[in-house]
Amino acid sequence: MSDPVSRRSFLETSATTAAATVVARHVLGGPRHVPPSDRINVGYVGIGTQGVRQLIPALERKDLRIAAVCDPNTKSDDYVEWFRNELRDKVRAFLKDPAWAEGARSSPCGREVGRELVDRHYGASGSCHAYADFREMLEREHDLDAVYVMTPDHLHATVALAAMKAGKHVITHKPLSNVLHEARLVAQTARERGAATHMFCAAGETSSADLSEWIWGGAIGPVREVHNWSTRPFWPQGMTRLPVETPAVPEGLDWDLWLGPVPHRPYHPAYTNAVFRGWYDFGTGALGDMGHYSFFQIFKILKLGSPTTVEASRSQCWRIEEDLLWKRQPADVAYPQASLVRWEFAARESMPPVTLHWYDGGLRPPKPVELEQDGEPMPAEGLLFVGEQGKILAGFQGEAPRLLPRKRMERFAPPARTLARPLEELEQWVRACRGIAPSDASFPSVSSISETILIGTIALRVEKKLRWDAANGRFPDAPEADALMTRQYRPGWEL
Repeated sequence: MSDPVSRRSFLETSATTAAATVVARHVLGGPRHVPPSDRINVGYVGIGTQGVRQLIPALERKDLRIAAVCDPNTKSDDYVEWFRNELRDKVRAFLKDPAWAEGARSSPCGREVGRELVDRHYGASGSCHAYADFREMLEREHDLDAVYVMTPDHLHATVALAAMKAGKHVITHKPLSNVLHEARLVAQTARERGAATHMFCAAGETSSADLSEWIWGGAIGPVREVHNWSTRPFWPQGMTRLPVETPAVPEGLDWDLWLGPVPHRPYHPAYTNAVFRGWYDFGTGALGDMGHYSFFQIFKILKLGSPTTVEASRSQCWRIEEDLLWKRQPADVAYPQASLVRWEFAARESMPPVTLHWYDGGLRPPKPVELEQDGEPMPAEGLLFVGEQGKILAGFQGEAPRLLPRKRMERFAPPARTLARPLEELEQWVRACRGIAPSDASFPSVSSISETILIGTIALRVEKKLRWDAANGRFPDAPEADALMTRQYRPGWEL
């Protein structure tokens, strides 16, 4: 779809035709596509904080039907909310029940909470099945069209691959995986199976079209540098050892299912819920958590593919051996408290080589002189495009872009809007499930973004500049980096 205007016309025409026509499923391109006369039957996997948060808008759609929910935890109220009663109030408003979860420590989550929300919303027409194991759900729920993945990062690829191999469409929260080999396998399987896929990554952000029109129109000349910075992590990182305490597994939690492919270790609450992000085995750190939201815009605007090199620096964590107090060894269990990552990209189409810089943990690039001239502070988070003839500063995901300095923006006449603005992300996936058009963030289309972020997480663990051979999927000069592209699998969970 190289012509966005034609794409928009195509989508509008297709949607109008589809809405007015009720046809058999096989007429629309095979049994995989769900016709507009049918709701898309979805198995929803992962009913934690973010899972409940996104379950609500999925339930509100008339074209989706949540037929089953799945989570290894039955129900508990130890989940993290962004602020006091944030999620609980969302659920109360959704259920129109101001007394829901009264007296709970936090908003309850787990598969029984998911089942309750589904059945209360659908009323008499609902009969949601709840499962601890997604494999059992796929085996028993024969009418599922699709699977919605909202698990911790380490299970994204495992669930998505099982679903696609079972003939289901898949939508997943970012990332595709927390290890590079799995992310590449997910994208490859989506291509081979022809599944309608989508990765949540701010692909519905409308300002990316504005920025594309500005930069492609020469507003700041050829772009040579991009700087992107985040205040994350808001969760623990920089840990120097695995927990040694062995508290009892909470009642109702199947710990082995929560671990999935990761080799067994004793349960500890330091791994679960929102804090999984800080551990190499379970998350992708601040870069993986937030980078997908901004990199989707950067890659689209600058037409990026895979980088040629990556290098990183990080806050150091040290482990002091108990029997050799004089000997310090770098810790290698968790992402750092703060990091800098830099990727180099080759020239493409009419655009020159460009360097992408990432900062987290409170680190930021040097303050642009134009902001100093305007008397403005450096934003806590942001996105800065540096061209040969100027700079564009935007919010972290590219929202509210403006030329620097202020006077230049006041004189700027934006070019005509010629690009289609993206649809909301869930709508993109629904259309893909119906065979109307692929989503902008299908697994194959975001594979280079995922790859870039994951080689960045590897660079944080290898103290040298790495060359990346995307065609062969390897680091030519660094076998120690190649070794970090996969994980050790628990028996029975190999992919």
